[in-house]
Amino acid sequence: MQRLSLEEKSWTIVPGVFAKAVAEVAKQLRGQGKRGAKGGHKLSLELFYPAHITTHYVEDARQCWRQQSDPLQLPSTGNWFPFSVAHLGVWNGWSDSIAALQLAMNLIWVLVLMIFNNGHFSQGVSTNTSKRPEVVNIGSIITFNSAIGKVAKVALKAAIEDVNSDPAILGGTKLKVTMLNSNHSGFLSIAQALKFMETDTVAIIGPQASDLAHVISHIANELQVPLLSFSATDPTLSSLQYPFFVRTSQNDLFQMAAIADIVQYYEWREVIAIYVDDDYGRNGISALADQLAMKRCQISYKAPLTSQASQTEIQDVLVQVALAESRILVVHMHPSSGLDVLSVAQYLGMTGSGYVWIATNWLSTILDTNSPLPRETMDKIQGLITLRIYTPDTKLKRNFASRWKNLTITSNQTANGPVGLSTYGLYAYDTVWMLANAIDAFFNQGGHISFSNDSRLSELNGGNLHLDAMSIFNGGKLLLDSILKVNFTGLTGPIRFDPDKSLIRPAFDVINVIGSGVRRVGYWSNYSGLSVVPPDTLYTKPPNRSSSSQQLYSVIWPGQTAQKPRGWVFPNNGRQLRIGVPNHVSYREFVAKVPGTDTFKGYCIDVFTAAVNLLPYAVPYKLIPFGDGINNPNCTDLVRLITAGVYDAAVGDIAIITDRTRMADFTQPYIESGLVVVAPVRRLNSNGWAFLRPFTPMMWSVTAVFFLAVGVVIWILEHRINDEFRGPPRKQFTTILWFSFSTMFFSHRETTMSSLGRFVLIIWLFVVLIINSSYTASLTSILTVQQLSSPVDGIESLIMSNEPIGYQQGSFSGNYLTSEYGIHESRLIPLNSPEDYDEALKKGPNKKGGVAAVVDERAYLEIFLSTRCEYSIVGPQFTKSGWGFAFPRDSPLAVDMSTAILKLSENGELQRIHDKWLMGSACSLQGATLQVDRLQLGSFSGLFLICGLACSLALLVYFVLMVRQYSRHYVDKAAESSNRSSPSAHLQTFLTFVDEKEEEVIKRSKRRQLEKDSNRSNGEDEPTIVSNISHAETSSNISTVSFASGV
Repeated sequence: MQRLSLEEKSWTIVPGVFAKAVAEVAKQLRGQGKRGAKGGHKLSLELFYPAHITTHYVEDARQCWRQQSDPLQLPSTGNWFPFSVAHLGVWNGWSDSIAALQLAMNLIWVLVLMIFNNGHFSQGVSTNTSKRPEVVNIGSIITFNSAIGKVAKVALKAAIEDVNSDPAILGGTKLKVTMLNSNHSGFLSIAQALKFMETDTVAIIGPQASDLAHVISHIANELQVPLLSFSATDPTLSSLQYPFFVRTSQNDLFQMAAIADIVQYYEWREVIAIYVDDDYGRNGISALADQLAMKRCQISYKAPLTSQASQTEIQDVLVQVALAESRILVVHMHPSSGLDVLSVAQYLGMTGSGYVWIATNWLSTILDTNSPLPRETMDKIQGLITLRIYTPDTKLKRNFASRWKNLTITSNQTANGPVGLSTYGLYAYDTVWMLANAIDAFFNQGGHISFSNDSRLSELNGGNLHLDAMSIFNGGKLLLDSILKVNFTGLTGPIRFDPDKSLIRPAFDVINVIGSGVRRVGYWSNYSGLSVVPPDTLYTKPPNRSSSSQQLYSVIWPGQTAQKPRGWVFPNNGRQLRIGVPNHVSYREFVAKVPGTDTFKGYCIDVFTAAVNLLPYAVPYKLIPFGDGINNPNCTDLVRLITAGVYDAAVGDIAIITDRTRMADFTQPYIESGLVVVAPVRRLNSNGWAFLRPFTPMMWSVTAVFFLAVGVVIWILEHRINDEFRGPPRKQFTTILWFSFSTMFFSHRETTMSSLGRFVLIIWLFVVLIINSSYTASLTSILTVQQLSSPVDGIESLIMSNEPIGYQQGSFSGNYLTSEYGIHESRLIPLNSPEDYDEALKKGPNKKGGVAAVVDERAYLEIFLSTRCEYSIVGPQFTKSGWGFAFPRDSPLAVDMSTAILKLSENGELQRIHDKWLMGSACSLQGATLQVDRLQLGSFSGLFLICGLACSLALLVYFVLMVRQYSRHYVDKAAESSNRSSPSAHLQTFLTFVDEKEEEVIKRSKRRQLEKDSNRSNGEDEPTIVSNISHAETSSNISTVSFASGV
């Protein structure tokens, strides 16, 4: 297969030829060329191969060709479907090119036949184990004259020299870096990237800017060339869209997390973002917004600027910033334009006291690179806070820093003054070492540096672009994998990637610009947040992100003050706060619109005015009525309009309830309140039967029953052994009654002899003591304090009934009763004024429009009751709340107003305002109380239960003892009469036994025993019998005394 043209003659090698064949052809052609005469023709040797197969052997062929020939430039290639073509080289000076072609053809076909015969050819693909190349080409795209680029250029050259001088890192292979200057041009950067793709470049270091990285990453993805950038910090570059982009420094996501932690640490809530309007700025600020949202903070205003903004454009933007409320300004710019923003801010007076400027690490880059800065420049940045990527202070870093001055002189970078070492220089140096380690691992895994043409680019062949000249790096994926698996220690510390392709252990220095230098006030790490100790010492401890562990040293803020700025002011745009005030019809003591004016008066207005006067700044505001003045407005609707932006705040008698706190922030309550029930009451006059009122009828009945029951129990327990409880039935009944009721006054004269009786009596006397004390206290209250009675006992009685209930129109109480207590809406009647309350309560629940009670907040009802003695609060307060002023969510004014309200409470001003508006004339029944609740049985159920159990236990023990004695003393007699006696006879015998005095029963039992003994011993002498009888009687007497005293 050959191709011949008028301008040049070329020979094409057939597919499947190995590098050995190419080398042999080159050797023969070289010899023929030396012997041939000089001519005007040139010979080009090309290798055709199928485009779908591996191309490792193509590079091997190219290397063999070069080794047999003089170093020559490789021209651009074409493509003939379905084969790809690789140029191996060109030789000039052939006069007899036909002879050379013939020689080449003979040699090639001989070698091909040899390969076929030896079985080494298979579908045009060969296998070859090549040695490591002598040189590996890498590219670099940076801006030489930028703050980052001039440092990176020196660092990259130093790293290349250090890597190439260390034979252990690449086994003799050298890195060759080609640096191209993008000169702040996106077009040049793209063109340079395309130029790299036409050569054997295995990786590109750069680009420097994030917006360029987005574009070039698409090229890197297509041609599988890893793109390593140490300065493109846009968080979105870490997405899956850019698999071949590798960020070798810290992601801006972590820098924004550090700023959010700083904002939260100083308890600010809103910031203004000033940023460059490109991918770097927009995506960085977007990440900041996400981080602030997690801290319940926000960006209140965004001020974008172009990268080439003029001073006039910057001034226009900063004027809008100055009119905003927040004074926390976050500047996220490029180093080339950031100082311009601060210069204009100084001109506008925005770098003085009250402002907080937080700059991302672009400012620390300028400070490190161009230090010392001119005095006029330092004046612009006094009091600013900036971040610097944290790098551990290691020996390796110190050694490189000591070399830095000589490196800059050698690289001719000191023409415009000394160049300092910034963190980007450290990361640029580590990027080269990272790539060197990855290439070494790439070769160790059998990787080959080979390229193949992209068939899709071949379709675009034509014109002067030569897009088909760009080739795919076949080992790109393996090299990328090796890069992401590197693990070594560099100048910046441990170098290792996490699964998100971010470097491990992100951390920043927090720097405060003071005087002619800077001061580090702390550190931030993604591990433990803000701290005053280096992050390296925290990695050995458990992570601690609690608020108490977050620490920074004191900061000198703009204006040379150490006091933390408040962080916000009222917008300096002439706009007043629009404050909504409920225009109530009723209870004008709290809020009332002055007729004919736009002003308001009342308790709530005075509290608000006094609190505003305590603020350390002026608050321009305008009170705007909410409501038609005919019906009471709904305060929940008023609060909802704050969320909608109609009002900036709400002032008035606004209860702090759960639903409203979801829509707005409230101040500290300035008055306590809660829902109570008001119902009609009537005066209770004393009468002749007032002594019965302390107890309910049930209580009286149960008490009387227990008096009788205890008397009966004591009689049963004492009847057999105590003569005072014996006698005729009439006497015994009288004794029971007397003993029972005399215990009420502890005046019983009967003595209890049995232990069980004393046990029951002690417990009963304790019960009587409690009952007497309670009765006395209740009766004293009834007879000495004026009593009121109401048919409604409280919210519980209202729930159980079906009577109508009144509530204030516009109040939350109606919804509360429906949602919390399940009261049907048909029972709820809205009332608009105190007069409506009075009229509805007088009508009562049985007339149309009447109510049984009114449910409203205590603050209102105290005003209502101050002149209406026929009503009173019944039952306890069943909710607990207060009134406050409402502001938008996260409004700093709500916090300052809460502090002012607390000061009013502490200095007594709040009480004086309360007395001025709410201390009216008291009702004549103000000292009266509702009817004292009668003592219910339930209050004493425990006592009666204990007493009942004691009586039952005593009776049970007594019954067991009786049965035992009965069986012992009557067993023989019962056996004799068992055949002729009925059950009723046995029961009558037992009852007779129980009724007998115990002493007589014992004596009779002893005599019966003696008779039985005498019958069994008829042969004994009479004196002996008499002696036994006498002894038995003595024993009987002793036993009687012992039993009586022991029972």
